[in-house]
Amino acid sequence: MSATILIVEDDAVFSELLTTILDGAGYTVATAADGGEGLRRIQRERFDLVICDLKMPVRSGLDLFRALRGEPVAPLFIFITAFGRLEEAVSAIKEGAFDFLSKPLKDPASLLETIRRALEQLEMERMSISLQETEKAGLPPEDMIFAGRAMVGVRKLVQDVARTPATVLLHGESGTGKELIARMIHLASPRRNAPFIPLNCAAIPENLLESELFGHERGAFTGAVQGRRGKFELAQGGTIFLDEIGEMPALLQVKLLRVLQERVFERLGGSMQIKVDVRVIAATNRDLAVEVAEKRFREDLFYRLNVFPITLPPLRERIDAVPQLTRHFCARFSASAGTRRPIGITSEALALLQRHTWPGNVRELQNIIERGVILARGEITPAELPAELMVLNVLPEASEGIFKLREKETIWKALQQFKGNRRQTAQALGISLRTLQYRLKELGLLVKERA
Repeated sequence: MSATILIVEDDAVFSELLTTILDGAGYTVATAADGGEGLRRIQRERFDLVICDLKMPVRSGLDLFRALRGEPVAPLFIFITAFGRLEEAVSAIKEGAFDFLSKPLKDPASLLETIRRALEQLEMERMSISLQETEKAGLPPEDMIFAGRAMVGVRKLVQDVARTPATVLLHGESGTGKELIARMIHLASPRRNAPFIPLNCAAIPENLLESELFGHERGAFTGAVQGRRGKFELAQGGTIFLDEIGEMPALLQVKLLRVLQERVFERLGGSMQIKVDVRVIAATNRDLAVEVAEKRFREDLFYRLNVFPITLPPLRERIDAVPQLTRHFCARFSASAGTRRPIGITSEALALLQRHTWPGNVRELQNIIERGVILARGEITPAELPAELMVLNVLPEASEGIFKLREKETIWKALQQFKGNRRQTAQALGISLRTLQYRLKELGLLVKERA
């Protein structure tokens, strides 16, 4: 398990020994010579674990631990103590420290084993907090958000950037879950107890977007009968999520750039500078590098936003996630529909979903399953799925034009190709014979099979 560890130790020789052991075990190691330096490093850097001498000049290990105890993402502490100071070490454990080791060390293995147990506990705590926060925020479980092999790298990037103050730029097609990822970053960050404020830049008329972002003073424009705080003020101390940032007009791009550079702005119609402490997460389904090249998006703003880019794969690149996502949506919509037991899905219907190209991504899948749960009387079958799903499920040997035809024409051509043989036609379309017969009746395509 990878981790970043801070060694706080005033004995340079012992500090070097610890560093050598931990480096050899694959951990990222930093050092501080006393509690004062340790506190400064922890305040500006992120550490998973602190290995700290209990007795040091300037600030003791226990003082350092107590100074950090109230922090939202404080690291775990393992104390190193001389034999004569065991009472203080026991006291530190009662206050929340993970463990202590006697000085000199018995052997490197005991140190590494204690670290392993500490990091396991830390991981469990983080998972627990993450699940509680996602449930509280009405989000699906993490395993659903990051379902599929293509999301493994995304999950790692989210975990790495969440605890930092870095600006994040999310790239991805519509429906890939950019706002969900933005919320996950916020909930895993030190800002999680402050507001998360989303704003879709494409959904607000251009003449109102400035007021939405920065607020306005009374009389700033016709109808402004009283002052109003904007999204940046409402997000103070937390995170603002600017969706469809590529739609932002040029004038506002300049003002957003100033906020990112100087952390100050004025309300519309006002002159007072308002300081703001807000993390910015932006998202786009456009290629902003192309927008910059074609002079539709400011280059300096692009580089300010593109500090930590994360690209979300479309659902067609994570088809292995479709069964897991489908089961989740089935359970979710069954519960909201008040069914006695969760509506399931047949293997034939699931096969159709796995062959679909998903132009609408996860949002499209969610809508299809919600509709299927409403229509189903036990399990979702192909009959409860949209007709267009069948268009994409003909055999590769069929002519290329068939892929672009509507359901009725697709089935009719398949019937002609197989001389009216329904079983072969159903196999070619990737559906069951029963489903084909149902669709033939619904579409008025009942024909006699040829001998």
